[in-house]
Amino acid sequence: MPAKVDADKCTGCGACLDSCPSEAISMDGGVAVIDADACVDCGVCVDDCPVEAISME
Repeated sequence: MPAKVDADKCTGCGACLDSCPSEAISMDGGVAVIDADACVDCGVCVDDCPVEAISME
């Protein structure tokens, strides 16, 4: 299951962009968006998000 972003929590800091090994994350309107087809379910973005806006649920 790919990671999901809680848009209400996301601050648009870009930490997840830098950490994603599959380049599955982009920014849209200042909020991180994860491409489910490109996501490899590694969870690195979850660990690197400073505001806990990303989950693997």
